[in-house]
Amino acid sequence: MSNANPFKIAQQQFDEAAELLGLDPGMREFLRWPQREFKVTLPVRMDDGRIRVFHGYRVQYNSSRGPTKGGLRWHPDETIDTVRALAAWMTWKTAVVDIPLGGGKGGVTCNPKELSDQEKERLARAYIDAVAHILGVTQDIPAPDVYTTPQIMAWMMDEYEKIIHESHPGVITGKPIPLGGSRGRRDATARGGVYTVREAARALNITTDAGTMAINGFGNAGQFAALLGEEILGLKLVAAGDLGGGIYNPKGISAKDAVEYMLNNSSLQGFPDSEPISNEDLLELEVTVLFPSALEAEITEDNASRIKAEIVCELANGPTTPEADMILWKNGVFIIPDFLANAGGVTVSYFEQVQNAYNYYWELEDVHHRLDIKMTKAFHGVYNQYTSRKDIHMRQAAYMIAIARVAEACRLRGWV
Repeated sequence: MSNANPFKIAQQQFDEAAELLGLDPGMREFLRWPQREFKVTLPVRMDDGRIRVFHGYRVQYNSSRGPTKGGLRWHPDETIDTVRALAAWMTWKTAVVDIPLGGGKGGVTCNPKELSDQEKERLARAYIDAVAHILGVTQDIPAPDVYTTPQIMAWMMDEYEKIIHESHPGVITGKPIPLGGSRGRRDATARGGVYTVREAARALNITTDAGTMAINGFGNAGQFAALLGEEILGLKLVAAGDLGGGIYNPKGISAKDAVEYMLNNSSLQGFPDSEPISNEDLLELEVTVLFPSALEAEITEDNASRIKAEIVCELANGPTTPEADMILWKNGVFIIPDFLANAGGVTVSYFEQVQNAYNYYWELEDVHHRLDIKMTKAFHGVYNQYTSRKDIHMRQAAYMIAIARVAEACRLRGWV
């Protein structure tokens, strides 16, 4: 991963689109920055009795279109700039799929792999104790993200309800189904991305059936991308990579077998009938679809010229730098930008809030159908913007739509 500052990248992407939109200077400067930021210090008692101090963040980037919404990451490299960038991207994400929410994000700097379940629970509750006053169904709604789980969300929801002495399941999304979670949430990020790939392939006259895919990052989104890419698109998995490196077989890898192996071994290394491949080489394979599903800045100006996928569907947040975008665009690589490609997660989180609000829960087929409608409409809105001009790439088109919607809400409110 590049050492680039993710928030600087987010601002650069914003500036490019703001210039194309001719956004007035006051609005432009306002939308370049988060509205509110919170930094909290969390003392947590460890299993051995000692107190360990963790640092947490919550950024509410823009609430003009509704309460802020966004995941909570637990990662050893978490910084305020990462959280700022992700909150910005969430603002554009909710706008591009046109759901009535703003953008937020949270994080705790920690390595959850070093924590017991009891320590994770104490950390989850400590975080909510520190930020409960800024959360709520009408204020800010967290959700799972990197290294956080439905169980962690359950502890957080429980802590929040203890504090306010009321039932408010909608304050946290991505919960277990028995506590008000939505069916279809686990695979929503990947499923939404696969729906956009289907639409892109149709628009570009690319045949996915018997095509190939490579997946960089084999966590939740990457695993479901493998399964759904095979099931819905007919793609053959030829390579997948995790933190320790990747596996490759040009004849094909069973998505189901790869997922089962990953879940049983916490790694892809040693997967039978495959050869090792570095994550760097995996990105450069000649495939129909590449799913970057790991962390930020994986595709940079250093390797962009060697990307040979026909479609790059960004399930990760911020995997491509602005410099790389221009190279890919000039080389004819079609990008489905992150805040469109991975918007299925927040869309089904929104569906979860809706179900919580009127205490009636949908069948799985209903969730899939509604998600398909939302993602298909959002893709074609961005694609039509992209094809209406010759001087922009898909990310700029997505930004132009999202920024215009947020700016309009800010103007109508009289903020700027």
